Amino acid sequence: MGFQAKYDKDFYAWAMEQAARLREAAASGASLPLDWENLAEEIESIGRREQIEVTSRLARIIEHLLMLELSPADWPRNGWKRSVNQQRTSLTRVLRESPSLTAKLDEFLPDAWVDGRQDALFGLEADCLFDRDLPRECPYRLGELLDPEFWPDNQRGNQ
Repeated sequence: MGFQAKYDKDFYAWAMEQAARLREAAASGASLPLDWENLAEEIESIGRREQIEVTSRLARIIEHLLMLELSPADWPRNGWKRSVNQQRTSLTRVLRESPSLTAKLDEFLPDAWVDGRQDALFGLEADCLFDRDLPRECPYRLGELLDPEFWPDNQRGNQ
């Protein structure tokens, strides 16, 4: 597959490959007057931004699924559902642009869980729910986080 095709089909994989090739060129003594290592780092950082975006979107999904599951509040529920839906849609779009990130989702989930749980905790404190009331480990499988039909049951009986 040519460079343009790879760039168009999987941006993340393209960025990581280009960074590796820049480093190989530097190691082989390529004579072009370029700042090889910093160029490679910059290209790599573009790819890492994709990882950060995926992790952030997973965290927002987790945060609002926890809110939907644990909060007794009625009025913000539609907003949380809308947020989950928007994050799922945007995450699907990012993964379509960089499909190689799909294989890394399990690697991103621990950080997404920590961030999403912490953010949910701030919101749930208004409902007198505290750290001890939230699960210690992510109660959602990766497939559930991505599934537009998945919504957890509310433990307080709200829909």
